[in-house]
Amino acid sequence: MSNMQMFWTIIIIAVAVQTTRWLPFLFFKDSDRLPDAITYLGKVIPAAMMGMLVVYCYKDYDFASISSALPAVIAGLGCACIHLWKRNTILSIAVGTALYMILLRLF
Repeated sequence: MSNMQMFWTIIIIAVAVQTTRWLPFLFFKDSDRLPDAITYLGKVIPAAMMGMLVVYCYKDYDFASISSALPAVIAGLGCACIHLWKRNTILSIAVGTALYMILLRLF
């Protein structure tokens, strides 16, 4: 990719990202209350995204072989437990990642 192509690619990506961030404010700027459909989506999408990410993270593991999947399962449970206990996203991600890296070395 040439320098000019990289430049225009970055510009297009930046415009697309900013447009998607500004559109909700443009659509709902005058309303006092959000439509019920938007409120519903705001409640269910975070949980659906977490479920989708869990499935995506574990999709390539061979659960028939305990040694390949065990570090990921233990780290995932550790991450979930820390998050339920402390309610701190950064802490739970950091602990889950560190635990996974340690368990990879052990198994």
